[in-house]
Amino acid sequence: MLDLIGSDGVHPQGEPRVLPTEVLHEVLAAKRHAVDVHGRRLYVEWDPHAPVTPLGQLVYFSQFLATAGLFSQWVADCPLRYTSTNAPSLTDVLGTQTLAILAGSRRYAHVTALRGDTVNPQGLGMSRVLSEDALRRAFQDEAAAPLEAWQRRHLHQSVEPALRAPWICDVDVTIKTLYGHQEGAEVGYNPHKVGRPAHAYHTFFVSRLRLALDVVVAPGKAFHSQAVRASLWSWWETLPPACRPHLLRMDCGFGNEGFLVGCEERRQNYLARVRLTKGVQQLIRALSGRGGWKKCEAGWEGVEGELRLQGWSRSRRVAVLRRRLAAEAAPALSASTGDTPELVVVAAEETYEYTVLATNTDWELLTLARLYRERADSENILDELKRQWGWGGFVTQDLLRCQVAARSVALIYNWWSLFVRCVDPQRPREAVTSRPLLMHAVGRAVCHAGQTTVILTSTHAQAGRVQELLTNLSQFLSGLKNTAEQLTSAQCWERIWERILTPFRKLEAACRMFFGQEARLSG
Repeated sequence: MLDLIGSDGVHPQGEPRVLPTEVLHEVLAAKRHAVDVHGRRLYVEWDPHAPVTPLGQLVYFSQFLATAGLFSQWVADCPLRYTSTNAPSLTDVLGTQTLAILAGSRRYAHVTALRGDTVNPQGLGMSRVLSEDALRRAFQDEAAAPLEAWQRRHLHQSVEPALRAPWICDVDVTIKTLYGHQEGAEVGYNPHKVGRPAHAYHTFFVSRLRLALDVVVAPGKAFHSQAVRASLWSWWETLPPACRPHLLRMDCGFGNEGFLVGCEERRQNYLARVRLTKGVQQLIRALSGRGGWKKCEAGWEGVEGELRLQGWSRSRRVAVLRRRLAAEAAPALSASTGDTPELVVVAAEETYEYTVLATNTDWELLTLARLYRERADSENILDELKRQWGWGGFVTQDLLRCQVAARSVALIYNWWSLFVRCVDPQRPREAVTSRPLLMHAVGRAVCHAGQTTVILTSTHAQAGRVQELLTNLSQFLSGLKNTAEQLTSAQCWERIWERILTPFRKLEAACRMFFGQEARLSG
């Protein structure tokens, strides 16, 4: 071992010396050198070629994907085609993308940190992790329609078993601020960075299960439903009638004539918040002094009414909800305020927070109030996808690749969310918790006698519990694949979903005693 601490490494007056090139090369050749830390000396030895990974527990996620055939089918179905003989394989392209998204990468440049991982690529059948440039360029010359059909098909496959019972589709939009000159980077509604160009991410979710159905990336000015209406209905019409949502639940960006008429023409139940325009405020003032307000939940009370705004083709049933605010907590808004998205109307004597919901159902007021209050969970999903997954990054110059990246993130988010639920059906976890718990562990691959063993070492405080959970899941998946060899990947996927849905079915049984059909939606 070469030790440079002392007179050979430090000037007599204490200044550090710059090592001559030949000495540095000698240290590097020795591989091992001393490092003085607090109170003791440690020795560091570099082994850059060791088959290790910081994401060792992903081996169980790879087993999950393999048992259900999710990743292999995704690769086989991909319309991306290369003509060059030096081009990477589709498995390497999509595998690199999958590993990057799982690891929490937000930029293509972050892919570089994965290139030393030689363990997890084996789990996905990859030969290598690609460079950031190879991944960034992957879809730039492809046609949009085949890519959209491919991604939508696999997004649907990831959630299809959940659509066979009555379910709610949450429709929402979030803004992704941009700092370059990307296609579609337009200045529109941007509540966090006013005046900055952005993309609008129009999203559809399976409520309660918190799974993504689809995402449409639109220019920043296309904040409202016109940009997404055609895409939503084209997806809706591909669903078998029995799998269509029992309710579309929407924020105020979608509570307009075009979208509501589309629902009514298709006999699709909807519940949409309406902007507090002048006409809506007139209705509020007309109802505020009347009796008949019914208590709902969380301090809210409501009353029914009829509303026909300018531009609407017909009158529609609305539920007007209000909650009293302390005078000092309310902003100083005038009762005659014009077109405003604010939810607060200040009357002469009392200050209330108002929400107005349009619907084509005949459900009770309490049911409508509860259903809409639960829509707030979609904001949590959007926040997780933007902050903990890749919706905050993976930007390219053209809108097509931004769209492809957004749908890929949504799909892998679904896979991971279902994996987490399958590990512990009683405890859903966001990525900020599930990654350290179920992904992060030092993994070392050891080959002996033709067998490869992955040795895991976790530093998590719940490492023992995690070992039990993952081993239990592994045995369950092995039983599907080996004990029942006659099962296809699709049949295995059905049994995995049975494991995931068991807690929800127990809840549904209890809900049927409450509100009937509506209770199954809001329980």
